[in-house]
Formats: sequence, structure tokens, C-alpha cells
Amino acid sequence: MPPEDPHRIEIRLDDLLAARGMTVAELADRVGITPVNVSVLKNGRAKAIRFSTLSKICEVLDCQPGDLMVFRRD
Repeated sequence: MPPEDPHRIEIRLDDLLAARGMTVAELADRVGITPVNVSVLKNGRAKAIRFSTLSKICEVLDCQPGDLMVFRRD
């Protein structure tokens, strides 16, 4: 099986957490997911995200999906 092409979506969760003075653990608790899953997303290792999770993250961080993710053109 050929290796997967790396995705070019950059996650800006670190910036949003810092701007709001929030930790990974606090975000995880408020969104209802594990801190490990937040870290996977934050470090760009996630292959997918549910719209319900994305919606909750945006609600908790008071942001838009475009504030959280950007497409790298490389």
C-alpha cells in the first residue's frame, strides 16, 4: 500500500489556547474529549475531525473554523 500524502492543513490551536489562557486539559474537559485527542489535533496528527467536535471547540474558544485551521500552499 502506498504511503499517504501528508495533509496540508495547519492547526492553530496553540495560538487560540494561548490567546484565551486555556490549557489542553481545560479545553478537553469543556469539549468532552480526552486531552490526548486534543493533543493529536493540536500537533497536526489528526486525520479527521467530527463536525460536532469542531463545533464544540469553536463554541468553547469563541472562534470560527477558519481561525482554527488554515491550508498551507507549500
